[in-house]
Amino acid sequence: MSNGAKVYSGDQLLQISMPMGGIGAGCVCLNGYGGLQDFSIYNKPATSALADGHGYSGAAFALVHIKGKSDGTRLVEGPLPVEKLYNQGLQGQGYRGGGHEGLPRFQNCSFESRYPFGKVSLDDPSMPIQVQLTGWSPFVPNDEKASGVPAAILTYVIENTSSDLIELEFSYHLAHPAIGEQNQNSRNRLLADRKGICFYNIEDPKAEKFGTAALAVIAKSPAVKAMWFRGGWFDSISALWREVSTGTFRENDGSRSSEGQDGRNGGSVMVTATLKPGEKVTIPVVLSWHFANIGLNIGGPKDLIWHPWFATQWNDAEDVSNWVRDHYLTLMGRTKAFADAVHNTTLPLEVIDAIASNLAILKSPTVLRQANGNVWGWEGCFTSSGCCHGSCTHVWNYAQAFPHLFPALERTLREQEYRRSMDTRGHINFRAAIPDAPTSHDYHAASDGQLGGIMKVWRDWQISGDNEWLAQLFPSAKLSLDYCISIWDPERKGALFEPHHNTYDIEFWGPDGMCSSIYIGALMAMASMCSALGHTDAATSYAELAERGAKFLDQTLFNGEYYEHHVQWEGLKDQSFVELLGKIPVDGSADDVSLLLQSEGPKYQYGTGCISDGVIGAWMARTYGIETPLSDENVQSHLASIFRYNFREDLFDHACLQRPGYALGHEAGLLLCTWPKGGKPTLPFVYSDEVWTGIEYQVASHCIQEGLVEEGLKIVETVRSRFEGHVRNPFNEYECGSYYARAMASYSLLQALTGFRYSAVTKHLEFGPKLEVDGTFKTFFSAASGYGTISLEGPLLTVEMIEGVLEVKSLAWDGRLLAVLQSAKVGSPIIVELT
Repeated sequence: MSNGAKVYSGDQLLQISMPMGGIGAGCVCLNGYGGLQDFSIYNKPATSALADGHGYSGAAFALVHIKGKSDGTRLVEGPLPVEKLYNQGLQGQGYRGGGHEGLPRFQNCSFESRYPFGKVSLDDPSMPIQVQLTGWSPFVPNDEKASGVPAAILTYVIENTSSDLIELEFSYHLAHPAIGEQNQNSRNRLLADRKGICFYNIEDPKAEKFGTAALAVIAKSPAVKAMWFRGGWFDSISALWREVSTGTFRENDGSRSSEGQDGRNGGSVMVTATLKPGEKVTIPVVLSWHFANIGLNIGGPKDLIWHPWFATQWNDAEDVSNWVRDHYLTLMGRTKAFADAVHNTTLPLEVIDAIASNLAILKSPTVLRQANGNVWGWEGCFTSSGCCHGSCTHVWNYAQAFPHLFPALERTLREQEYRRSMDTRGHINFRAAIPDAPTSHDYHAASDGQLGGIMKVWRDWQISGDNEWLAQLFPSAKLSLDYCISIWDPERKGALFEPHHNTYDIEFWGPDGMCSSIYIGALMAMASMCSALGHTDAATSYAELAERGAKFLDQTLFNGEYYEHHVQWEGLKDQSFVELLGKIPVDGSADDVSLLLQSEGPKYQYGTGCISDGVIGAWMARTYGIETPLSDENVQSHLASIFRYNFREDLFDHACLQRPGYALGHEAGLLLCTWPKGGKPTLPFVYSDEVWTGIEYQVASHCIQEGLVEEGLKIVETVRSRFEGHVRNPFNEYECGSYYARAMASYSLLQALTGFRYSAVTKHLEFGPKLEVDGTFKTFFSAASGYGTISLEGPLLTVEMIEGVLEVKSLAWDGRLLAVLQSAKVGSPIIVELT
């Protein structure tokens, strides 16, 4: 059993950028060679290297100086990748941002990913020290405060590798992150404990740019330069380098007036150490931020300033810094325990890597959290703005990390759907407003998103065990499903016939396997909830409709290998396409678009295609534990067809005219759709020739669930081979923007390979690993009541809690049901002999 770490070096360091911060609180990123970049701390993305008026392009860097050594001062970073030299030459020449990049660096560098920890190892033949920098932020399942703190922690460990006693000075330097509208408005002061600097501004306290940041050292007593030399051009960095490199660091308290000074502002901390040969010193540095005014208004009142959740917990950046200082050892220990549980397993490394690396999305600017605790998300992030707003229901369908690691936060998304995004008809706007407000209802409902929401209510009820929560949401969920039936299946045939909007940003006309499989899953989820709440007749009605649907899919849409899409526009309630055809001239003057519509029907369909999302409803149901009447044999056949036809070892000859940068050239990937039996439309559904990691993980985990384990693991290995550091960032599986929510489908790989599922309603635990290593198996799990590990050693099954409890009344292992009636607590595991 390995420690689950992925190590990068050389060219692989180029694109690495690992988010560190809090859920809904923004982040900064640790890059592959030990520097910081992408300061998304202002409640909006800032993922470009250059400042755009919204982000931060200033300097953040560490220096180490060996006393008595003429060339003994180094920037504590590895070599700057040569691919960045061109852009470096185009930046602000040092006096607008950066400026430290040209300092002497360590020659050798590697990056070890063990998310939420990223460890950079540095050494240099001419230096008597080695440095290990570990960047992280607290990550503890179910602890929303610890995991939501707006801070990044950099823990430096410096070792004397020489045979001589050395004296060193370690310093960290930060350009002012809270200057406000202009540099003259920035202010600096010592933290109250004198272990760092508070950066603030004199903007209107209600302005978006009003805020604070802090730089502090934990467990040491640093020398502090609360304000840099305020000259022009390169003066600030030049003066700083001279002091550090000559061992003449000068302190100040930042009290001298900065009014009217336009020179670059910043502050520094310095720690000294004397090390014997082989001795080490550990220096934790904390960067914290607090920008509590947000002017993002979508779908609700305009020009409204609202506040993030972290502003209800901490008063300013100094308060954040003090909290991290006071709880540092506990936060480190709990985060390490979580990382060990995730990474110290017998799961394949590529699976651990896929699951853990995509947890970074939770800490990225994709996620916002309002003062009332409600979560809201973009689909992803462009360089300076969010991409596709509103916790989009069909994109977030795929994301499985939140509901298991932070289930209370996930439930706020259900409450958003049914309390503010739904009208009296049952129509749900699949894009939620922010701040919380009712939404408009002047666009299509999303069939996959709205029906997927029904299944997610069932899932979240099972995870939480909160029967009262279910009872409160049930009437709205039932109204939502009834709306779906009336709009898309008015004749109650069990499939979606009327044009139905979906995650491909178009409408499918006529029944298809993708959306209809979600429909069947939603019907069965509702039938189960109705039974639990005593609505027997409704439960029977929904279940019977699901049975009809499953038979229809098998008898009409299954072609012997996979489920197709039967494009239909005649005989529907929606006659808009028929009316459109009726308006096309018959005198030969019709344009090309009209002629195409006449010959092929509505644009953007998939017809005889083998779509990778073709049985996604069966995946959701299997993942959540919902029994459906879908044919296991046909579902397995569809999955085998996806791998046979859509998985490509080499895409060099593949034509993609849409967004080819997701997978290109000699890379491998899973295409969204192919047409192995012919019949590809001239204009198939948009994105059809692309490769999306979220769908690759959906298919991979479903394959594993259905016994196609090798195929599923091959897909996972392929995805992570593309995000190998040189070409793409391992922590950013982008789609429409960075840190794309759909990629959190990777969490379902954990459930697929372990067979783990726990119902807090019935206290029933299921477990059935797909892989064993020499008769042993160990995995991480997380439930609403706590998290821990499950291990299998010979006939002994052990459930061990790291935090919380897990009450178990029954256990299903490899298809066998066992009565257990035990509770696992910290230090008191459940041990069952499987005989």
